[in-house]
Amino acid sequence: MSYFEKNINRRDFLQKSTVITAGCLLGLNSFSKTFAMEESKENQIRPCIALIIDDIGYSISRARHFLELGVPITFSILPKLPNSINLSHEIKSRGHEIMLHQPMEPCNPSLDPGPGALYAGDGEEHIMRVIEENISEIPFAAGINNHMGSKFTALSDKMYHALRIVKEKNMFFVDSLTSNHSKGFATARSLNMAAAHRNIFLDNVVEESAILYQLLKLAEIALEHGSAVGIGHPFSETASAIKTFCSRFSDSRVSLVHISEVIKA
Repeated sequence: MSYFEKNINRRDFLQKSTVITAGCLLGLNSFSKTFAMEESKENQIRPCIALIIDDIGYSISRARHFLELGVPITFSILPKLPNSINLSHEIKSRGHEIMLHQPMEPCNPSLDPGPGALYAGDGEEHIMRVIEENISEIPFAAGINNHMGSKFTALSDKMYHALRIVKEKNMFFVDSLTSNHSKGFATARSLNMAAAHRNIFLDNVVEESAILYQLLKLAEIALEHGSAVGIGHPFSETASAIKTFCSRFSDSRVSLVHISEVIKA
């Protein structure tokens, strides 16, 4: 059997497994039935999913894959990249929400968080200056979330200095939860900020069927808790999975919204 044939068979197996698992996850018998819409009761609040696509700013074409989906998506844009400002304008003109994807120091010293990053050794004034500068460079940003940051977000005092500026700008914060030790969400709430945190990373495994499975898990969380936040990255597989999810379940009991609609004030 050729390499191509093996991959096709594997993909077919994964897709069929996703179909079966979808029904098991929500206690239903088929993929379509998983999200079959029920008649809404009067004044019933529909569960919602907010999708954030991180790492925007490197590639215009990759960002446009998500713009062309025609569903609410929040784009988190890295600062100081060649396409950051132009993409901010294009994304806003298409009616989508924008965040600053603020780089922060990871625990792994071999990983480079990129330009405009915050580091654990930075002082208060430097942290506040960097945050303010990065916010000013991303037009229309309504909030921020962290890029990397497993080391920085674990430090309550550093997050406090960073989020003070975010609050002063009347912006919200989404904790990407790149580490279980993150103090980001708790710090934001202590500042009485509008804040949320990530529930699921969509594309740790960059295969469409695996990403679709993560979207189904996200929907299960939304059905149970009323809302859920998923973070993905500008991979073509992620865009394809979202397209499949939306086309097959357009009449589902779960709706897609921008992140500001699920933020806790």
